[in-house]
Amino acid sequence: MRQPDWSQIQSFAAVAEHGSRSAAARAQGSSQPTLSRHIAQLEATLGTRLFERKSGGMILTDDGADLLAHATTMADAAARFDTHRDGHGKDVAGTVRLTASHVVANFILPPILCQLHNTYPGLQIEVLASDTTENLLRREADIALRMYRPTQADVIAKHVADLPLGAYAAPRYIDRHGAPETLDDFAHHSTIGYDRSPLIIDGFAKRGVKVGRDFFAFRSDDQVLCWHMVVAGFGIGFGQRRVADADPRVVRISGDADVGTMPLWLTAHSDLRRIPRIRRVYDWLALHLAKQATGTGP
Repeated sequence: MRQPDWSQIQSFAAVAEHGSRSAAARAQGSSQPTLSRHIAQLEATLGTRLFERKSGGMILTDDGADLLAHATTMADAAARFDTHRDGHGKDVAGTVRLTASHVVANFILPPILCQLHNTYPGLQIEVLASDTTENLLRREADIALRMYRPTQADVIAKHVADLPLGAYAAPRYIDRHGAPETLDDFAHHSTIGYDRSPLIIDGFAKRGVKVGRDFFAFRSDDQVLCWHMVVAGFGIGFGQRRVADADPRVVRISGDADVGTMPLWLTAHSDLRRIPRIRRVYDWLALHLAKQATGTGP
């Protein structure tokens, strides 16, 4: 009996995982005709049908479900082999491209990436500091750190932390205008916020305070510039407490002006997550970002 080809089994597993040939083709970087051919060849080799073709997608038959269990075991073994082959320490090599907001890239990632470099000196790290959403599916980055749960298809996402936020002002501003006691009091102050990004507006809304874009006396989607305006004494702004509490040029507004937390999600394209060096960096970031958020890391 002719043995199935590994590429056919990979195509079968991809369609089973994603539910359709089109979604599997995007995830595999392949084409629908190739996947269809592989599955037809596999079914011919095994002498059984693996899928029922439905209008909503591809549904596994009983034989297909049995094969998927074996295919998953084979894929796990292959991944372990790749990881072993990739090795440890200096043998983990190559380029990994990250994207993160300007604040995360400038103030949170540096000590984590320093430790990563010391452990895996063969890695080359590229960081795209951007407050826009880079497309993992188009390979604009291998790994993305985002402040919201991704909704793109074919990406894996891990919620690694909730970053405490605070409201801050320079002492000179507070000397002139006092400090707000509640979120409603912000209406009587110069507030620094984003231009197109709705993050701060949404944060106020979650706490029962409705504001619009005109609420902000200064607007910019450059988060680092917004922070410099806080330091300069223009008004009250918002920042991650892990970063802002370490800046001696500002003070945190106390009272009842709670501004909550911001989620931090780590995401990667499902294909790239299987590449050993990217998996290693992904797992490293997940561990050390969580440690930093809880105050147990650098």
